[in-house]
Amino acid sequence: MAVLKNARHEAFAQALAKGKSQVEAYSLAGYKPNDGHAARLAGNGRIANRVTELQHNAAGRAEVTVARVLKELSRLGFSDIRSAFDERGNLLPPDQWDDAFAASVASIEVVTRELPGSPKGKGKRGARVEYIHKIKAWDKNSALEKIARHLGMFVDRIEHSGPSGGPIQTETRTWREVLRQERKD
Repeated sequence: MAVLKNARHEAFAQALAKGKSQVEAYSLAGYKPNDGHAARLAGNGRIANRVTELQHNAAGRAEVTVARVLKELSRLGFSDIRSAFDERGNLLPPDQWDDAFAASVASIEVVTRELPGSPKGKGKRGARVEYIHKIKAWDKNSALEKIARHLGMFVDRIEHSGPSGGPIQTETRTWREVLRQERKD
């Protein structure tokens, strides 16, 4: 679908696609604020189709897809800390980590401290230094839970009941009966 011929309609659709409320979009398009007219215009088929098209194009440009989100969640959920180390247990430089593990790392902290018995003062020759690396990963449980929910592995059930766990009681009254009851109260 091409740009709408009516410039105000196009501006309205563009604003809606950017997440503005109907009234805000209506005003930004050059109309006098009016809830009813904004809602009516938003319900116009050509405008609704244009908003959908604009949002779809924006998502495509951002390359946000269900597949990509699931891929990133799976990197977090299925990451393995062992891929950060060589066969002797030494920490590999981050540029040697595989993409899946690197994506699962939230932060790295390196603490440097001089070992006892080293010459005093910074930059002294022969000083023995120890490096402590702290790697923090993103929450695996949260990622796995989101994947499981997407796959339908969890079913949320909500039970409704009446007073004291009994059945829900319903009552149907006409508006006249309601008015009579309100007058008595």
